[in-house]
Amino acid sequence: MGEKVVAGGFDLSDRQRYRRKLQQCLAGLERLLAEKRFDRPKNLMGLEIELNLAGADGMPRMMNAEVLERIASPDFQTELGMFNLEVNIVPHRLGGRVLDQLAEELRTGLGYAHRKAQEAGTGIVMIGILPTLRQHDLVTANLSDVDRYMLLNDQIVAARGEDFSLDISGVEHLTCTSASIAPEAACTSVQLHLQVTPGRFADVWNAAQAVAAVQVAIGANSPFLFGKEVWRESRPPLFQQSTDTRPPELQAQGVRPRTWFGERWITSAFDLFEENLRYYPPLLPICDDEDPLRVLDDGGTPRLQELVLHNGTVYRWNRPVYGVVDGVAHLRVENRVLPAGPTVTDVMANVAFYYGLVRALAEESRPVWTRLPFTTAAENFDTACRHGIDAELLWPRPGRGGGLTTVPAVKLIRDELLPLAAAGLDAWHIEPADRDLYLGVIEERCRRRVNGASWQAETYHRALEAGLERDAALAATTRRYVELMHEGEPVHTWPVGFPGPQS
Repeated sequence: MGEKVVAGGFDLSDRQRYRRKLQQCLAGLERLLAEKRFDRPKNLMGLEIELNLAGADGMPRMMNAEVLERIASPDFQTELGMFNLEVNIVPHRLGGRVLDQLAEELRTGLGYAHRKAQEAGTGIVMIGILPTLRQHDLVTANLSDVDRYMLLNDQIVAARGEDFSLDISGVEHLTCTSASIAPEAACTSVQLHLQVTPGRFADVWNAAQAVAAVQVAIGANSPFLFGKEVWRESRPPLFQQSTDTRPPELQAQGVRPRTWFGERWITSAFDLFEENLRYYPPLLPICDDEDPLRVLDDGGTPRLQELVLHNGTVYRWNRPVYGVVDGVAHLRVENRVLPAGPTVTDVMANVAFYYGLVRALAEESRPVWTRLPFTTAAENFDTACRHGIDAELLWPRPGRGGGLTTVPAVKLIRDELLPLAAAGLDAWHIEPADRDLYLGVIEERCRRRVNGASWQAETYHRALEAGLERDAALAATTRRYVELMHEGEPVHTWPVGFPGPQS
């Protein structure tokens, strides 16, 4: 959805033309794949992090336009809510000291952005959901003043035809309604991109889907929403419900939501693009002048703008991405599972774990997805979102016996997946010291059973025990989180609770 789109109404002819263009784009993609017109392997990775703005009191600040003006860098952009920013790190080649290099770039960039935000009376917070957000913060008036967000909101609201219902039952039960998609802005994520060749795409995507639950279990950082303690990683249910174009009757019929885990392992990237057209009506029927098939006939590389735009309105947790750079087409797997934060070190540990694990699993002779039913992978994802680091997952038994067994996520990671991730990072030629440093962070989280979500929840309960009211406890937890986030030590080392007497 990064493209600039112009606000305006759509009529029937726009939708009919867009539908035809989508089919032409899909035919163009099929030809590109058949003719092997894609970029050679480059081992390129990319990273985007969504951020929150909060004041010294821990409360959200609706001022991203002013902060972005002060930052004045193309690396930082708006996101959906006025309290959101996004930082984009330019693509890097996987190998050598890239993890440390990325960590340094992030620390420098986020430090600069935070100083500029402080000049405006706010600060940068890297967290899955800001605990102090309230329902009245997430209204249409607080959407970023950008045409594409307003237009997307109008189209999703029109498709649904009624208010959005949020109903998340976890530690506590949250129910409320919203007249807009603004609650989606509460979800701040880390998005990991991996450029892959068409021949490797299916294996990488399947591997990423298989380990999505494990990523969430170890990286959960979103236990609070609108003053309630809900799931350990509350972004996925919130994202699904706040973008749900289906009224209850369509939900009852089993119509697929636009935020979707998927329903099958794939054999080609084409499977996913084709599903997106088959299952999802277009939300933004904005047509480009390009004739993709003529461009191909003339030896060029089509941009497939309509396909790209439509793809950006189907919110898979592992999304296929088509792009063109310097006239050459490429494919990426975009992993959207992880919450932001808590620290740069934690983010880089999650990055190392993901890229190492996906590389190793995609190259196994007997891949995990041949032994793990897709429905089980989806159930694992749900379980991990609910329970975080305490989740117990279904996983194929080691050895030739076959079948599934229930295993605590921390045991699965330590015994089976960390060695695979290490082998995967070796295959990327990552410096051993960086490999050991960042995978060591994952191991320590497992050993201590601590991640961002468990730290937030425990610290919040300490504040309640000290006599603070709910809202004050959430604000105190947020302020302490921000303090420790800026100190930069990984979350498994953070002391629970508050130093000194409580005010």
